[in-house]
This record gives sequence, C-alpha cells and structure tokens, in this order.
Amino acid sequence: MRESVQAEVMMSFLVSEELSFRIPVELRYETSDPYAVRLTFHLPGDAPVTWAFGRELLIDGVGRPCGEGDVRIAPVDREVLGEVLIRLQVGCDQALFRSSAPPLVAFLDRTDKLVPLGQEGALADFDAHLDEALDRILAEEQSAG
Repeated sequence: MRESVQAEVMMSFLVSEELSFRIPVELRYETSDPYAVRLTFHLPGDAPVTWAFGRELLIDGVGRPCGEGDVRIAPVDREVLGEVLIRLQVGCDQALFRSSAPPLVAFLDRTDKLVPLGQEGALADFDAHLDEALDRILAEEQSAG
C-alpha cells in the first residue's frame, strides 16, 4: 500500500543579500521511498524543480548545521527554532532558501507517524522496489558494456 504525506510551505528564495522572493514549495514523503523527502520548488517562469534527499538530513538540519555536497541545511539561529536555511548546489550553481521551521517540523512529525524514524527498512515494498531498481541498473550496465 502506497501512502504519502504532503504539505506546502512558502519559502524565501534568496537570490542575493538585496533580493529575495517568496515561492511555494511542496514537501512530499512516500512510503515507497521511506528514507527520502522530496521538495518541489515552484519558481516563477520556470518548470517546477524537485530535489530528493534524506529525511534524516532534514530532521537534523532543523536543529544544527548538517549536510555535505549538494544539500546543506542549517538553522538560522541554533538557540531558537525559528528559521532554516536550505542550500542546494549543482556544480558551481547554488540556490539558497529560507523557511520557517515550524511547518517543516509539522511535516516531519507527520512523516514520523506514517513511518517512524529508524523503521524505514521494515517496509517490504521498499526492499522489493530497491531490488527491482538494482536489477534494472545492472541490466542497463550490461547492455551498455
């Protein structure tokens, strides 16, 4: 059975120190991929852009700076659960978003009610999906090689 949790939050897209604008961001969590959350950014004039990364990274990033590489998340102020910065990077290009922390925490709480943190591996569908994906990748590599 495929179940999901969705929410929409408004985030500030920080273009520069002088320029930012608010955009809707869809948060999505599905039991078919229990380790990941998906954020779909609806930028004006562009097609929506979706990023998937570890749910645990988002959980940790609300309270302390974390992440390496393409996704980094940190609270604006570690002493107050107020706002969170999400930095996404592809090569030299990066985008910085600022979100209020409470809607993220509410979303994460709902994901935890659906699949408690640490219980992701107990989902049989995920294991079957992973096996299918690995078989497909191996088949593609063999046919290409």
